[in-house]
Formats: sequence, C-alpha cells, structure tokens
Amino acid sequence: MSRHFLDIHELESGVLRQILDVAMEVKGEEKRTQASRLSQKTLAMIFDKPSTRTRVSFEVAIKMLGGDAVVLNAKEMQLGRGETIGDTARVLSRYVDAIMIRTDNHDKLLQLAEAADVPVINGLTDFSHPCQIMADIMTLEEHLGPIRGKTLAWTGDGNNVATSWIHAAQRFDFNLNIACPEALRPNPEVVAWAEERQARVSIMEDPKAAVAGAEAVMTDVWVSMGDENADERRSLLAPYQVNDELMTAATPETLFLHCLPAHREEEVTTSVIDGPQSVVFDQAENRLHAQKGILAWCLG
Repeated sequence: MSRHFLDIHELESGVLRQILDVAMEVKGEEKRTQASRLSQKTLAMIFDKPSTRTRVSFEVAIKMLGGDAVVLNAKEMQLGRGETIGDTARVLSRYVDAIMIRTDNHDKLLQLAEAADVPVINGLTDFSHPCQIMADIMTLEEHLGPIRGKTLAWTGDGNNVATSWIHAAQRFDFNLNIACPEALRPNPEVVAWAEERQARVSIMEDPKAAVAGAEAVMTDVWVSMGDENADERRSLLAPYQVNDELMTAATPETLFLHCLPAHREEEVTTSVIDGPQSVVFDQAENRLHAQKGILAWCLG
C-alpha cells in the first residue's frame, strides 16, 4: 500500500515526527550523501494553481535526493477534463514513483490518491496545506526547541493553512490560539475533530488575547486566488493585521511566521516581516528540507 502524505491528521504523531527527524538529518548532510537517498526516483508535479515555493522546493528536493521531476500544469494535461482523475492517476503510476498535486478542490487530491499505485502528496488544496505546516514546525523547533507544550497564535482568516495548524496542534500536542472574525472562522468540521480529540485549540475574536504569551504569531494573506468579495474580506480582517502593536502584546521573544507570499502593509507590516522577530525566510528555506523528509518517507 502506498504511503500517501495527504493531511496531517491522516498520519499518526510518530510518523510525523519521523518525517521531521529525517528532514533535519538531511538538512545537515553533504549534497553527495543526500543524492544517494532517492536515486533514480521520479516525481510528477501537477499544478492547477500557480506556485513559486511549492514548485521550486519540491523540484530541487527530489533532485538533491538523487531523483528527477516532471512538471505538469492544467493547460498541458487532461486531468479532470478529457480524462478522469482516476485514469490519470493509473497512467502516471506506470511512469513515475510519486505524484505531488497543488490544486483547488480537495476531492481531486483524494480521487488521485485512491486510484494511484504510487504515493500522492498534498502540495496544497483549498482545504489544507500540510507540507507548509511541516516546514513551519521544523522552523519553530530550530528556534524554540520541541514544540510540544508551546503556545502558538494565528491571526486572520481561518483558511486552509489554519486548518492544517489545527490538525498539527492535536498531533504535536501544542496550544493553538486562533483569532479571526466570526464570518471567517475555521471549518466547523475541523474544529469538531479537534474538540473530540481534546486538542488545545481556542478560537476567539480578539487578536491581542490570542497572542498574549505566545511563542509565535502566524498569519496568511487575506485574499487568495479564487477568493471573492476581496474588499469585504479586507474590511473584516483589518483588525487582525500583524503590526508592531500586536507583537508588543505578545513578548519581545515571540517569533513571526508567514507562509508567503506576503502582501506587505495588508496582513503584516513591513516593520514586522523585516524585523528581528521574523523568521519567514528560515521558514521558506525549510520548505525545501521538509519536502525532502516527506519524499524520503513516502518513497522510503
């Protein structure tokens, strides 16, 4: 049975820890040693959405591990149009050793994984973004030590990244405060999942209350590809901007994370993202290393 990496809550805590341990190990290896890990393996990368970090990090990761990548975008293939997703999965399984997909509808990911005979990796869907959170936790642990028991704060839209943070709070056993407007709260089914498993996730409307005492503050763009009512969203989210005043409500040692790309002076001010508490570029670099850990586990 293939080792899929579809969502953080689909894997046990021990497996997730194993992936991060490999990511940290590979990060410290010489390039010559890394290149022996996945020699002759090929990764197909499907992009229904434009990408910078996901494409570059996965393509460089598989090549540094000794393999190769084939990049496909929606304009170049029949996925979900002239050919069923299942048939595409079966064909690609005959050509490559793993498939990564960055798409909109989460069902596409699930259909691909169900039909594929090789590992499928969730590079992003409208529901979740698990690869990003693995890189983020790696970054936090490099700066703060073990994440278990730490308190993290999310301020802004309860979007797909927030969903994966909720999953991670349960699996990695940390406290998560989410501040968001009522109209943009996280997926209620995801919140119910966390409550059933007694995850320490608190959802509130006051961003200053959320960040008080937190070791890290995270946010994301207010308007993503495909979002409607952009002006309305900006109006709702304006009180949730991460600025100097909000970081002061945390602690002088609190870290700032953003999965990028950032809309400066919108969800975060330039003074924060370029300030001494920001680790966003360490975070971006760790997408490469976390991807290596995920690939090594899926193909291991």
